[in-house]
Amino acid sequence: MEHQPAGTNPTPDAGGNTAPQRHLPGHIAAALAGAGGAADSAGQPWAGRSLAGDDARIHNFDNDDGAADAGYLAALARLATGDGDEAAVIASLATARVFVPILARLAEEDEGSTRPAEDKLHGDRLHGDKQSDMALVTLKAPDGRTAMPVFTSAAALRTWHPEARPVAVYAARAALSAVAEGAELLVLDPGSDLTYVVRRPAVWALAQQQPWTPSYADPELARSIGAAAAGFPEVRRVEIHPGGGVASAAADGRQLPGGGAGPELRVVLYLEDGLDAAEVRSIVAGLNTAWARNELFAERVDSIEVKLQRAAP
Repeated sequence: MEHQPAGTNPTPDAGGNTAPQRHLPGHIAAALAGAGGAADSAGQPWAGRSLAGDDARIHNFDNDDGAADAGYLAALARLATGDGDEAAVIASLATARVFVPILARLAEEDEGSTRPAEDKLHGDRLHGDKQSDMALVTLKAPDGRTAMPVFTSAAALRTWHPEARPVAVYAARAALSAVAEGAELLVLDPGSDLTYVVRRPAVWALAQQQPWTPSYADPELARSIGAAAAGFPEVRRVEIHPGGGVASAAADGRQLPGGGAGPELRVVLYLEDGLDAAEVRSIVAGLNTAWARNELFAERVDSIEVKLQRAAP
């Protein structure tokens, strides 16, 4: 069956009921609400700020050589050899410095408007004064969702776009920016030998500076999914596994068991024998609705694929 992003509201059912809207976790909402207030973009308070001596540093990366974080590279290497997992890679990002690309965007100023210049053509002339804005870069993932590119090294960013301005931030701050921009994915080092995708639940965990467990290895989530299936007696057993989109490929042909764009979670339903197609569709639709209404599922699952198996007699 086709996979789908998890945690989105379903269409109304026959009774007119819909799932509740998904809200940002409290930590993220609070951080976004405080942007531009008593603290700077790195979360450091303005009060008592000194501009003398060592306090005059403009950021935490004055001596940064632009290389990729050693902890992140080590976690990727362990993932490749089977000695590590996706959770360890995300944990390494929690303290890693990354680069967010910023690009200049040409616009016009016309009675306070900042619409792009090409939107204001009149005949063969442009009206208004040109101005340049700096903008975060976002991408469209194959499934249509918004993704934010992030780079682990200055060299990788220059290769991707020589004109992009690298802004050094901790990965947790990049994750918070992604949430603010409506991006559900972080794409690490697009166009490089290895591109690693951080999916929505892990993005939220980074933004909150909380540990993250992949959905396919989450025992609490497994129990929740099984509890929902208990309302369907035709479902004899439920199993969860890594989805078909968990793995990612390196340029040299290596396959890593992580870093893919999804589907990240495979739910296997073992059904009793003798069900017709309409009964199977009804069961799957009912389970999808139950899962979408489950707050734990909506928070921890990025995308799913459902596989059907015949239960052993």
